[in-house]
Amino acid sequence: MLLACVSIAVAAYLLGSIPTGYLLVRLARHQDIRALGSGNIGATNVLRSGGKGLGAATFLLDVLKGCASVWLGSVVWSAFAAGASIAPRPPLRDFQALAALCCVLGHMFPVWLRFRGGKGVATGFGVFLVAASWAALAAIGLFVLVLAVSRYVSLGSILAAASFPVFAWFLVSGERPLFFISVQAAVAVLIILKHHQNIRRLYAGTETRFGAKQPA
Repeated sequence: MLLACVSIAVAAYLLGSIPTGYLLVRLARHQDIRALGSGNIGATNVLRSGGKGLGAATFLLDVLKGCASVWLGSVVWSAFAAGASIAPRPPLRDFQALAALCCVLGHMFPVWLRFRGGKGVATGFGVFLVAASWAALAAIGLFVLVLAVSRYVSLGSILAAASFPVFAWFLVSGERPLFFISVQAAVAVLIILKHHQNIRRLYAGTETRFGAKQPA
């Protein structure tokens, strides 16, 4: 079981740490996204600094690497469960949660960029789109609603992250092991903490609204 857990953790971290925004802007525009706008490698800064197409591609790829990590966790669990002699077998959702946490950590703290990565919104959505689909869709729905009303991407992201564990509590059916629930809360807290500068700007009234040309 230890080998299976370590394999999931390492693979999910490496998948999450692929700096898609950085790579796309570097390849398409020969620029370092960290020197543009807010300096963040996530989809919002790529969109504002590199164009709508690159921003959309960054968001999609960040979501997909999250989905792939949790799917990989499920595959490893299936292989482990098929050959496991211990009983009871560890819950599938614990393996998915481990992959989800490590993938988000990889995105936020990628070894390739000296551990300075994105804020984890798109990747967090991707991991839970597989592990807790309805809750993830409800959270992204809240994000869209807040964005439409306020035009603050950061506010939508913060509220979506904060609401996700609540949505998961009511919308996730079946077995809900403690580790699975704990990871949901941990990822939400990590995403909110990564928005600490945005929170300060929101409080000060200086946060940039979506659609404005100023950097986020």
